[in-house]
Amino acid sequence: MKANQKEKVILVGLRTPQLLEEDFLYRMEELRALTKTAGGEVVMELTQNRQKPDSGTYIGRGKVEELKAVVEELEGGLIIFNDELTPSQLRNLTTQVEVKVIDRTQLILDIFAGRAQSKEGKLQVELAQLNYLLPRLRGQGLMLSRLGGGIGTRGPGETQLEVDQRHIRNRMNDIKQQLEQIVSHRERYRSRRKKNQAFQIALVGYTNAGKSTLLHQFSEAEVYVEDQLFATLDPTTKKIKLPSGMEVLLTDTVGFIQQLPTALIAAFRSTLEEVKEADLILHVVDAANPDYPNHEKTVYKLLNDLQAEKIPLLTVYNKRDLLTEDFFSYTTGPSILITAKDTQDLDKLKKKIEGIMEEIFSPYIVHVDAHEGKMLHRIQRETVQIERKFDEDNECYIVRGYAAPESAIYHEMQKKYKRK
Repeated sequence: MKANQKEKVILVGLRTPQLLEEDFLYRMEELRALTKTAGGEVVMELTQNRQKPDSGTYIGRGKVEELKAVVEELEGGLIIFNDELTPSQLRNLTTQVEVKVIDRTQLILDIFAGRAQSKEGKLQVELAQLNYLLPRLRGQGLMLSRLGGGIGTRGPGETQLEVDQRHIRNRMNDIKQQLEQIVSHRERYRSRRKKNQAFQIALVGYTNAGKSTLLHQFSEAEVYVEDQLFATLDPTTKKIKLPSGMEVLLTDTVGFIQQLPTALIAAFRSTLEEVKEADLILHVVDAANPDYPNHEKTVYKLLNDLQAEKIPLLTVYNKRDLLTEDFFSYTTGPSILITAKDTQDLDKLKKKIEGIMEEIFSPYIVHVDAHEGKMLHRIQRETVQIERKFDEDNECYIVRGYAAPESAIYHEMQKKYKRK
């Protein structure tokens, strides 16, 4: 296949009675978007309603025959199923349709393999791929050996997949050891940040909600921003300044998705730990996506899995400019509707963040001598300063604001300055 030629893809979806038709259609639409992100061209979609998936071929026998005819007619080179197939289903389907068959999980893993930039990201994806492929190796050797590349073959590579299971297990152990060292380094870095008392905000949300755009606009940093699913895999932390002058750390994280492969959640666990360490979570939601309520549920479930549900959370409904009708949020917590590229909206968001911080923090009023410039600078940088005025009679500044009760600056102010 030529480099600029897209792979012809046939999508297959199965709807059981437990899944609403609307939700099923959204998932198929998402599978189309994932396929496009991976570099494929959807030429046909086949769907089927069944009480439950067929244990041998996932779809019914008649549908398999229909699929074979479609492959022959459209010369499709790849079939992608909108669910995770069992090893036997994958094996049986590949034998019967005689073209490459992958499932939703392998597609997502493939996209991750193409997106990972850092050493840690690449290792995490490879580990997830090997975990997924190990039980599926039997019967795939011939098919994999004649693949000429394309979707579903990025990552470990075909030669890696043809070796026996023992070698793959050795490679997995090797990756785990390398990741342990990286995780240990990350934890040291985290504890150093905590020691420096930096207020940490984590950006979380469904993939393509606009987290990286928000980070880019806030920090004016060179962050990879692309209108694609899973544009960001490696966590990026930037320092940003709030209207009061306080500096906080903002961390972008990998986007979530419905039916995110278990192997990936396990692999990216250490990266997602960044969320647990946050003092505030900004949950970015694509308000223009008709399926956004399900996107929100997916993120909340993963936050619960990470035991991060008790961290203060602000829901940021993004892409206001793409809305065609009035927008109503379902969240009971604090929320704001913005467009990430609108500077006025960003100012409103920063003020909203400070408002939430004021609720979390403890109030203070201190009298700081005029010559204590260093302390005044620290107060502005490390607290939410609301007011500062000069008292000419006493030659001091009266400073009012809010500070994290556990922070070093708060304790220093309590100890050193008389409070009113």
